[in-house]
Amino acid sequence: MKSELIKPIHLARRAVVYIRQSTTHQVVTNQESLRLQYALRQRAIELGWPEAGIDVIDADLGISGASAAQRSGFKELVGRVGLKEVGLILSIDVTRLARNCSDWYPLLDICGLHGCLIADRDGVYDPGSANGRLLLGLKGTISELELHTIRSRLTAGLLAKAERGELALTLPIGLVRDPSGVVVKDPNLEVQERLELLFETFLKVRTIAKVMREFNDRGLELPRRDRHGDLHWARATTSAVAAILKNPAYAGAFVYGRTRLRRPSDGRLPTKVPKPIEQWRIIVKDRYPPYIAWQSYEKIRGIVSDNRAEYMRNKTRGAPREGELLLQGIAWCGRCGHKMYARYKGGAEYVCNHLHSHQGLPACQYIRARRVDAAVAQAFLTALAPAEIDALSCARRAQQQAYKAMQSGAEQQLERRRYEAALAERQFHRVDPDNRLVAAELECRWEVALKEVRVAEEALARLKSPQAIAQITVGNKVLNDKSRPPLRPSA
Repeated sequence: MKSELIKPIHLARRAVVYIRQSTTHQVVTNQESLRLQYALRQRAIELGWPEAGIDVIDADLGISGASAAQRSGFKELVGRVGLKEVGLILSIDVTRLARNCSDWYPLLDICGLHGCLIADRDGVYDPGSANGRLLLGLKGTISELELHTIRSRLTAGLLAKAERGELALTLPIGLVRDPSGVVVKDPNLEVQERLELLFETFLKVRTIAKVMREFNDRGLELPRRDRHGDLHWARATTSAVAAILKNPAYAGAFVYGRTRLRRPSDGRLPTKVPKPIEQWRIIVKDRYPPYIAWQSYEKIRGIVSDNRAEYMRNKTRGAPREGELLLQGIAWCGRCGHKMYARYKGGAEYVCNHLHSHQGLPACQYIRARRVDAAVAQAFLTALAPAEIDALSCARRAQQQAYKAMQSGAEQQLERRRYEAALAERQFHRVDPDNRLVAAELECRWEVALKEVRVAEEALARLKSPQAIAQITVGNKVLNDKSRPPLRPSA
């Protein structure tokens, strides 16, 4: 039945059917709602519009109505109303148009200014009239409140599950859920041992970049997940190493609320930024099978944080750099209290040039490093002398364990590469030789697998080379030489 609000001026313009679903999941599962929305074309015909005068805007499927920032369809609709092209906007409900009053009321203003009607399943409204604006305003306010209510209800249930550690978050590589939903370690022993080796290597070398170089120099890859969640092996990168080291799930802890949204003032998309560990919202320890203890995880985070070169803000010492000076990164000026830098040009020395660099004032002081380092070395050796043999023994044992772990990782990687090459060979031999398109592709995969086998064999050969074994052998000879007198600090 045609509404009495519709005038010839409205019929002379286009009728636009606006269609939106909040999420992609609703688009796939809630097909009945989509059918009702697309059926609004018939409603426009009943109101007097010809079929050729009806447009459908469905560019916002799968996008929430909480904001108009990413809704290109809504922006197109507002632009066409502003150009006086639209005489009627049809939507199954005003919640499809906007769930935010800051977007809803400007639409009402521009519709009222240019004489555009708004219709839903309850009726047709004129935003230019007092009654029409009142009803539409109430509908928009209720829509915004409804969004807040739904969000609060869902958030309360989510937080309740998170506080029990039962919220099913995405697990990092090395942890999987069994059919009953219990989190267990990945049954792939190579994945488990490679992750354990990564943590052990970091505690030895103490920087993310050195771990990355150590793995790549040894030809050891890291397990990663692809976009489908499947396991694949890739070359170690600093970002991949840092992601593993900083993830509390490897310490057996369920954590919720590690990040917060930062909304840029220039209108760009909000980004997630990490929170400090003391600001994490929920921490449930001993929820997952651990790869490291929680104390080790806290120690790793402390080392990573201390390696950041934020000398004056967080008073960190920074990662040790190449160079012979003993106090690099930990020397502070006794006059002005700023950090002193190591400089080797013109002779090794500690330099306090913070005031010169940041305020243009004269440099505070220069101290030659020879006498300072000699005193530091003497104090160190004096403190170390009673337990130096035990310390050397522990260091050599740790070196042997690290070497064995590296060798075991290289052997496992070679075994996996050989299996993949054998699998590619079997697939190639089973294909019909006349089907050249498939046979050529399988042949290429077989060749790639054989190349990767050769690379893994070379990496293992380097680990078993005389030079690598010599380092361990020399250490053993030192420890086994019982007649050698204990080291003492030089006079």
